[in-house]
Amino acid sequence: MLQLSIGLAGLLALAPATLVNEHAEGAPQAIIDGTGPGWRALGADDFVNVNTDDDTWSFDGTLIRCTGQPVGVTRSKEPLTNFELVVRWRHMKPAGNSGVFVWAPPEALEGIERGSLPRGGIEVQVLDPAFATQYEERTGRKGDWFTTHGDVFPVGTSTMTPYEPTSPDGSRGFPREERTLATGEWNHYYIRAINGEVRLWVNGKEVSGGMNSQPATGYLCLESEGSPIEFEGLRIRELP
Repeated sequence: MLQLSIGLAGLLALAPATLVNEHAEGAPQAIIDGTGPGWRALGADDFVNVNTDDDTWSFDGTLIRCTGQPVGVTRSKEPLTNFELVVRWRHMKPAGNSGVFVWAPPEALEGIERGSLPRGGIEVQVLDPAFATQYEERTGRKGDWFTTHGDVFPVGTSTMTPYEPTSPDGSRGFPREERTLATGEWNHYYIRAINGEVRLWVNGKEVSGGMNSQPATGYLCLESEGSPIEFEGLRIRELP
């Protein structure tokens, strides 16, 4: 549960704008669109390349393209604590892998080599559904330790208590529904990161998250992990 102590007027002021979107199954969904008081767009001027190539990331208006090569991240110029984030994303090839890191501490990014990922932070996974199929074909085993529908989990030195359901080892918050669309289709993420709690909505419905994150402040990172991906409409609203 959120631990902010604000009155009704404050809640109304913070309430994000929504629009009605038709999900793949045809049911109306309330999608938080990132407009309204306090929201702002994030673009090229808001990010710093950490350990990828100069052409790994390109910014074209509200569209962010990532080649996927090499593995690494770009980070926000400033650390963030409490915030809401919206973004649409689509993988350009089947089985693509990526992610949005929140609260990556400075020491998790300092000196990391090309081809490496942050040594800390909370990852909100951005995984194409075909990844599970190809994993099973490649290994002959069912990938029961991950899903392709919005896992949330700590990496490296960071810690978090995932909400149920979880992966078999308890390290990942698994989604309660399978809502990620197929390769090439736009998916919508709404991420709420407040007071150590991370909650994820996929295509208009809350599915996963966790609490007691440590640290609960740090950089926002977008991940390059071997396959081309596009992000669109990345917007943020910082909260007290």
